[in-house]
Amino acid sequence: MDSALYDEIKNLSDKYSSELRAKIDDRTEEMKSDDNSHFLIYRVLGISESEGNLIDIYQNKGRFLYKYAGAFLEDSATLCLRHKYPTGKKVKIPNTLGRRPSTYEIDFLNDTDALEIKWRDATTDGDHITKEHTRVKVISQKGYKPIRVMFYYPQREQAVRIQETLKTLYEGIKGEYYAGDDAWNFIKNYTGFDLKEILEKIADERMSEYA
Repeated sequence: MDSALYDEIKNLSDKYSSELRAKIDDRTEEMKSDDNSHFLIYRVLGISESEGNLIDIYQNKGRFLYKYAGAFLEDSATLCLRHKYPTGKKVKIPNTLGRRPSTYEIDFLNDTDALEIKWRDATTDGDHITKEHTRVKVISQKGYKPIRVMFYYPQREQAVRIQETLKTLYEGIKGEYYAGDDAWNFIKNYTGFDLKEILEKIADERMSEYA
């Protein structure tokens, strides 16, 4: 395990963990003065005020958690890429096939490899396929190879179907699509760093702090 990379990802996890806890604490405190008149509807539907309060609190906590979890994992994967390919970078390219959006962002461009790093994608929006199709074609026309790396696969049937369609799209344009275990293995094989092993070690250390 590369100690320098490990330290960078560990420091990143400390930063995100601290910011997440602060956001949750601030929002929880704010909610104490919220207008809870909507609890009437909860009660009509058989949800007690105490349960409704917990649901609202955890819904807010969940929104922050998903946001920070995704950003942390995507940044950690990018650190692995940068350690292996220091000249790689995030770039924006013009949308040559439409007006909106005006540009598309490539998370990590390494020579002609255009990597999109996502922690997961649970969208069920059919328009997502059209937008992604345009994005991939623009990247391909630029002379780059689009590579999608998504660490966690969605579980809902409609979202799964969309990902299956996107995989076919990438393969049809001579790109590459990796999801789930394949995504972790891609990062390991592409960079030489076992990101999952690093994160598991950090997670074990973090949990031992709360034991």
